[in-house]
Amino acid sequence: MSTGVTISSISDYAILGCGSVGYAVAEELVDQGKDVLIIDRDESRVESLRDQDLDARTADIREPEAAELVADRSVVLILASDVEANKQAVERIRDTNGDRDQFIVARASDPVSGDELSDLGADIVINPSTVIADSALRALESGELEHNAATLADIVEETSGRLAIVTQPSPDPDSIASGAALQAIASHLGVESDIVYLGDIGHQENRAFVNLLGIELLQWDDVEEPSIYDTVALVDHATTEEMELEVDILIDHYEPDEEFEPRFTDIRPNMSSTSTIMTKYIQEFDMNVSEEVATALLYGIRAETLDFKRDTTPADLTAAAYLYPFANHDTLEQVESPSMSPETLDVLAEAIANRDVSGSHLVSNAGFVRDREALMQAASHLLNLEGVTTTAVFGIAEETIFLAARSKDIRMNIGSVLADAYGEIGDTAGHSTQASAEIPLGIFTGIDISDDTRETLLMLAEEAVKRTLFDAMGVEGEGSNGS
Repeated sequence: MSTGVTISSISDYAILGCGSVGYAVAEELVDQGKDVLIIDRDESRVESLRDQDLDARTADIREPEAAELVADRSVVLILASDVEANKQAVERIRDTNGDRDQFIVARASDPVSGDELSDLGADIVINPSTVIADSALRALESGELEHNAATLADIVEETSGRLAIVTQPSPDPDSIASGAALQAIASHLGVESDIVYLGDIGHQENRAFVNLLGIELLQWDDVEEPSIYDTVALVDHATTEEMELEVDILIDHYEPDEEFEPRFTDIRPNMSSTSTIMTKYIQEFDMNVSEEVATALLYGIRAETLDFKRDTTPADLTAAAYLYPFANHDTLEQVESPSMSPETLDVLAEAIANRDVSGSHLVSNAGFVRDREALMQAASHLLNLEGVTTTAVFGIAEETIFLAARSKDIRMNIGSVLADAYGEIGDTAGHSTQASAEIPLGIFTGIDISDDTRETLLMLAEEAVKRTLFDAMGVEGEGSNGS
């Protein structure tokens, strides 16, 4: 029902049925300077309310008299504990007051009575037991966060040397932003730290992200003396390579593939990004978030949720809303529109030309590549093709077949698909929407990579990779470029 009522500008309210709930609501509205009329059939209660300088009148909320008394009120809250009386009151008001733009809030006792009240004309239905449960859960979440923040602070403050904040290999924006946030928290607690990573930062957006925000990351191979790190934290680190470090802290929004036994763990699959989790900690520590960290975290959330179009939760939205005023939006625009390298353009062109589409699934061979990060960008770009929900682009580099996959199909976990397809012959990593695989060329034993054998090797790799991947997806390759 559309009422045309703007709640924020309303000053005149009526409350029908003034038990404990109604009285609490009336008190709050009066404190806000609102004009509140209270209707209740209990004369002694009405007298008591009048003694408190409240405008209260005696009437049975089920009768026409009550409907007439509230006819000039913009908002009517029907809050009696007797749900049957509330139903009659809603029906009576709608019948008596006709088309007046009155906004009605009614109290239910269960989903069935809630539906009945809605059908009778209530604009909003509230169930006290649900409200209490939600409030209890929010209090629990707040208490848990407070406890976790205190525990995290204790471990960080025990650091006598430096804290190593380890991102995922070849870190993405969510991992980099989460590392920057934990580094800011460590600095807030008086502890020095380094953000370290394995692999490389190859994606143009990721390089622009790091450079524009001035985030300092240290390549693990450049760490001369790992023993300087007496505390180690993994952030957004669902997968890892072997590191001879004992993990103290693990914060992620995915369960890790490897088993760790850290002193502190905070894994929240109900959030879409680790940046969201770290934003909660920034708030809990009551820190002044810097422009750089706020911008990084906001971009981390946006990148992980595809600008709030994928697997977005209320927690992601509230975290983004908190960060928004502190972020540099000009920098965000620069990060999101980096120049495309010639190598990436070549890989994308090759992937488009060689695409094989089966239904909504696309697999493509990009040939021999120099920049394997370009495969990820090609997979992301091809996901924008009409009718395509899953993409996989592979190429050969460094005697290895590298494959990058993306999916927006909610029925498919692309990480599991790659694990099923190549887990026994190579290394896979990823989750429901993005994943990667590395397959050694050793599966084609006896073939030397030379100009004479390149085409043969590509043909064999294409056949093996495509067939295996389409089988794992449960579809048949059509051998078509989709044209």
